[in-house]
Amino acid sequence: MNTFENLEYNSLLTSFKELLKNNSLKFTKQREVVLKTLYERNEHFTPEDLYIFLKSTYPQLNIGIATVYRTLNLLEESHMVTSISFGVAGKKFELANKPHHDHMICKTCGLIIEFQNDKIEQLQLEIAKANHFHITSHLMQLRGLCEKCAKEKS
Repeated sequence: MNTFENLEYNSLLTSFKELLKNNSLKFTKQREVVLKTLYERNEHFTPEDLYIFLKSTYPQLNIGIATVYRTLNLLEESHMVTSISFGVAGKKFELANKPHHDHMICKTCGLIIEFQNDKIEQLQLEIAKANHFHITSHLMQLRGLCEKCAKEKS
């Protein structure tokens, strides 16, 4: 990690420790590696995928799937992580420290493509204004087929 990343992660870690303290929970290495992995990997994880990754990366660490679920839920409730719902297939989580972005999600393989488009953002504001609506937040998810899955279906 470079100096900026160290400062950013240390700030995130301090906030996480405060969150745990405020919820009468202990700071543990297991909880820390959940946060650290979300920060360093910059991916969208299901709790199960994250658990498998942590078990293989930190074999000496006694971490359970329940700890991963509870930590992710706590982080989501505190707005430190966000999630994308896949209905009965569950959620995928990502750290919420990124600038605003939207998602394209492949219905076949689950690939998530992040994007940001100023024209779309401006159009949303114009539509809200025309309807006398004040936007406080939004989430855009475009669902369809990624290039690879679309080719396979052809």
